[in-house]
Amino acid sequence: MHDFALQTPAGTLAGLRNGREGAPRVLALHGWLDNAASFVPLAPYLDDVDLVAIDLPGHGRSAHLAPGADYSFAYALHSVLDAADALGWERFALLGHSMGAGIGSLVAAGCPQRIERGVFIEALGALAEVPERTVARMREAVAATRALPGKRLRIFPDIEPAIRARMQANALSEPVARLLVERGVVAVEGGYVWSSDPRLTLPTMTRMTEPQIRDLVQGIECPARAIFADPAQPYLPDALRRERVALMPQGELVVLPGGHHLHMEQPQDVAAAIGDFFHA
Repeated sequence: MHDFALQTPAGTLAGLRNGREGAPRVLALHGWLDNAASFVPLAPYLDDVDLVAIDLPGHGRSAHLAPGADYSFAYALHSVLDAADALGWERFALLGHSMGAGIGSLVAAGCPQRIERGVFIEALGALAEVPERTVARMREAVAATRALPGKRLRIFPDIEPAIRARMQANALSEPVARLLVERGVVAVEGGYVWSSDPRLTLPTMTRMTEPQIRDLVQGIECPARAIFADPAQPYLPDALRRERVALMPQGELVVLPGGHHLHMEQPQDVAAAIGDFFHA
């Protein structure tokens, strides 16, 4: 994959592209605090599509949002459409992992006329909140946001400790963690810091309820394939993710043994699960 950059209303979006002219257009969206390198292991197995993996705003090598802006899912939806506009893509398919799959769900439901197909890995819809947690969540988000200016970024003397930190935080193998870290740090005096915007670590002020998410997922009208790892993540138990997939009018479910980053750790298995979906 080769580096590229797009100019959008939100600023410069960086990314990686492994494109074949005239092949199905696939826009890939990575997970929270990951970056476009998330799709590097999978790319060789998807060489029959025009694969464009962007660093979402505030991630990897993309620009941070302006001061005062909010990294909401709604903002991310428009960032995806802005990227497609910059590419000159009127219609395209989505390939999302984790947070990227959640954002892709919003795009597919909110702008169905532009989305041909969707592959959602390890997420579908959004994280739900019970109504009784509304005030508590809001207070937590406000307190964390007001305290953020007083926090300092951790400086790593070199990238090896950063790689070990990612391995431990996400149960990643060393080669996979290295891919994400090499694209996810920036050099400063004394070593390296994460390149991602610290505001991305703030709690979300509001979340959808489960009934709202179900309505959202039901609005994904395009052919869609959800790929999940076994065992399931605690935030999306197996029964719940099966219920959500069943809501999609043209949804399919594939469950593979593996961890949350199975598209990086087991790219050949995930590619086999995708198959010719983008060509059908």
